[in-house]
Amino acid sequence: MVSGHIFHCRRNSWPAEEYVGRTALQLLDFDGGAPPEQAWRRKLNSHANLLKEFSVTFMEAMRMMSLGLRLWSYVREEASHGRKAPIDPFTKERCRPSASQGVPLGGMGSGSISRGFRGEFKNWHIIPGLCESAPVMENQFSIFVSRDGGNKKYSSVLAPGHHEGLKKNSDSGISSWDWNLSGQHSTYHALFPRAWTVYDGEPDPDLKISCRQISPFIPHDYKDSSLPTSVFVYTLVNTGKDRAKVSLLMTWANSIGGFSHNSGGHYNEPFIAEDGVSGVLLHHKTAKDNSPVTFAVAACETQNVNVTVLPVFGLTGENHVSAKEMWNTIVQNGNFNQENFTAGPSMPSSPGQKLCAAVSASTWVEPHGRCTVAFALAWSSPKVKFQKGCTYNRRYTQFYGTSERSAVNLVHDALTKYKLWEEEIEKWQNPILKDERLPEWYKFTLFNELYFLVAGGTVWTDGQPPAIDEKASPGSKSSKRGAKDTKTESAKDSHVSMTAELVPDSGHMTNGDERSVSKFAAVHGSQMQEQTNGGLKSEEPIPYLISKDGPENVGKFLYLEGVEYIMWNTYDVHFYASFALLDLFPKIELSIQRDFANAVLYEDRRKVKFLADGTSGIRKVKGAVPHDLGTHDPWHEMNAYNIHDTSKWKDLNPKFVLQIYRDFAATGDMQFGRDVWPAVCAAMDYMDQFDRDRDGLIENDGFPDQTYDAWTVHGISAYCGCLWLAALQAAATMAHRLGDRQFAEKYKLKFIKAKAVYEAKLWNGSYFNYDSGTSSNSRSIQADQLAGQWYTASSGLPPLFDGHKIRTALQKIFEFNVMKVKGGRMGAVNGMTPKGKVDETCMQSREIWTGVTYAVAANMLLHGMEHQGFTTAEGIFIGGWSEEGYGYWFQTPEGWTTDGHYRALVYMRPLAIWAIQYALSPPKAILEAPKVNLMDRIHISPHMARAISEISIRKIAPDNRCFPTSAFKCEC
Repeated sequence: MVSGHIFHCRRNSWPAEEYVGRTALQLLDFDGGAPPEQAWRRKLNSHANLLKEFSVTFMEAMRMMSLGLRLWSYVREEASHGRKAPIDPFTKERCRPSASQGVPLGGMGSGSISRGFRGEFKNWHIIPGLCESAPVMENQFSIFVSRDGGNKKYSSVLAPGHHEGLKKNSDSGISSWDWNLSGQHSTYHALFPRAWTVYDGEPDPDLKISCRQISPFIPHDYKDSSLPTSVFVYTLVNTGKDRAKVSLLMTWANSIGGFSHNSGGHYNEPFIAEDGVSGVLLHHKTAKDNSPVTFAVAACETQNVNVTVLPVFGLTGENHVSAKEMWNTIVQNGNFNQENFTAGPSMPSSPGQKLCAAVSASTWVEPHGRCTVAFALAWSSPKVKFQKGCTYNRRYTQFYGTSERSAVNLVHDALTKYKLWEEEIEKWQNPILKDERLPEWYKFTLFNELYFLVAGGTVWTDGQPPAIDEKASPGSKSSKRGAKDTKTESAKDSHVSMTAELVPDSGHMTNGDERSVSKFAAVHGSQMQEQTNGGLKSEEPIPYLISKDGPENVGKFLYLEGVEYIMWNTYDVHFYASFALLDLFPKIELSIQRDFANAVLYEDRRKVKFLADGTSGIRKVKGAVPHDLGTHDPWHEMNAYNIHDTSKWKDLNPKFVLQIYRDFAATGDMQFGRDVWPAVCAAMDYMDQFDRDRDGLIENDGFPDQTYDAWTVHGISAYCGCLWLAALQAAATMAHRLGDRQFAEKYKLKFIKAKAVYEAKLWNGSYFNYDSGTSSNSRSIQADQLAGQWYTASSGLPPLFDGHKIRTALQKIFEFNVMKVKGGRMGAVNGMTPKGKVDETCMQSREIWTGVTYAVAANMLLHGMEHQGFTTAEGIFIGGWSEEGYGYWFQTPEGWTTDGHYRALVYMRPLAIWAIQYALSPPKAILEAPKVNLMDRIHISPHMARAISEISIRKIAPDNRCFPTSAFKCEC
């Protein structure tokens, strides 16, 4: 573990006074208006460069031609059904990605809206799996200042300059507004989940302004962290000699991004709530039968602040007040007519017409006086619908109900509770921010990488069974929650057979849940087989359809692999990202693991075509850990990934066992351990088929059968082999702790055999070879070769290898994969030849993966290599977040090439930076665990040794020992 004064890396990366004058910071330092010392910073006039996407080489393109043709055909086929393929490299966004992102809005799982550092609202992710990246330019904050009896006036949109898409100044739309802000004296400061924009004398030289953006992302708070709302608190300081009348304006379009306003049928209405909260509701009727969305924009009226609204304005002046007329009204009067609150709902919009609303908050600021004005935004989309017919209630509906009008209550609570939220956020962040040992770049990058848990397409449901759209199953007569006529099975799916071996402890399900899930399974074409297991028939409910989180149901949680790879909870990537959830929301992490534990014991025999080689297989094999929980019907149609047959991947099952044990050890939750143990047994036994020479060690099969799905592996591999060794040790130790002696003996013996083979075949004196084959890259240095040891150390288990070998291999990775690429200023390249050249075998071997780099850095820290660890991790900061980097802040990609070209923006794996924090501050349960080697307590009987040595058959399904009927005993 890490201790002492160890951190050598540069401090004070971005002193605040270099961006904002010290005087302005002191003036704004009340009511939270001043940004923190540790924050990511940008000038608002910084140029947002277009990002450069990676390209494949000619030889790579030739090798992937057949795959490309099959993928193109698959994308077209999905489009013909009105669906987006989970991987679609052929369709490009209308808005090219640029270096302009900032902290997103809202909590987790209720849809998200990002906000660029220059103030634009963009990356609309309200509908699951659909992201509209272009900004909606009508959504703005603006300011109007009047002094000296009106002789001095200032007005401007609080965003710099004219943006792409604005028309001529002479029109009636938003181009007619005053876009007077240069941004030269305005700065953005980001420390997720908050952001500060400081306007130091813009547009009024005698007015200091801070806009503080606050979202309810609060670790261990499973209520408020689910709320779709954000607050914008304006702090105003008048440094002039004259009294100033200041009007702040929030404008908002009835749109969820892109051309969503074109569908028509949208309408707005004003509202007045309690405690001075008032504003406008914007009711949005979504297309394609998606759930409607209602926005609430509001401000809080106080003794010093007057709030007025304009419920509707348009862009053309037809049927409604134009944007130009609205602007002129505020310039002239500073507010709208109070009678607008009684206007009632507007007429629904016509197709192609964009309705907008405005909320004004006006106040007087005395000379050398200060004032605070608060706005809030909320969006209520209570139901989340997936494209194959399932509709769930979002998590926040447990507290606010399913009415779209709950947006009023959301903005009310946001405006009255945001100070409490900030107290909790600061209580969480301050111990890290004030740790003098830590480099500044690490502190704010650690928090800012969490943007993905909001902006990464997250869905958080209430954990109850879904309602089923009757259109999804022709001939059905009901769309009630979870209820369907079992006779309406479609002819297309009549051949489908889905079976599930059930976990014995199903006590968390109510009888009503069981009935609804049974009916749900029927609609999906299930013909449950009449097999029994532990007294339960497989025709009974598939348990992973019901949330089983112990005493408290925290719901079910999904997050995408990335906005370009639309697959939920991609497990080989979650392996890296899960440290963030385990640290901050451990109940969500355990819920995800329960979902996968139940999925391991489930089989879906529907046929799938695998695009890499054109062969076909079944969608989900029992005993295999799924690659993902699906795309268009998560939890029920898993493995949306169809490039390779992932039932033959060698890393998924070991990663499952390692994550289960880490979470079990970190939380000390014995009930969780008992519940998932049958799946651990099944996952381990499933891997026996890949140990073809019975030496205890699995072999790869000469294709990319792991998370590096373009990088072929032959024979024993450093990556998968190390994961397998770690899984053997974790499974044996967990068996011992749960009292399953036979399993513990079996897998300890395998571990002893496999470890000797692994070292003999791969260790070359300074690192472990890429694989045991004879290909040109078999001796390459893989950055991720010790991933299994990383998890072993993270879980408090004894090391897999001699400490000298571990540190020697990590040092080799540091010297070659890190320092030989731009002097260590880009991260760790995945593959490096022993001659010190980047491995050009395939596109992935030559890429730098951001999340893998963070994982390697965490591994170094766990083994006392602090200098190497932080230098390695800092390369990702320099390449992705610094001013001299490539502009990937708040959209960290899966990876980039050595010339900085990205692949897969807004990606899950970089959350692995929280593995570094985990290494620095391990969970209490691991720190306080007895310092004993539990493997030494597993005594192998002569009978077991003989039995294991005689095994020569391949086991796929778990045997009966995985489902013991007797109670577990804890022998910690």
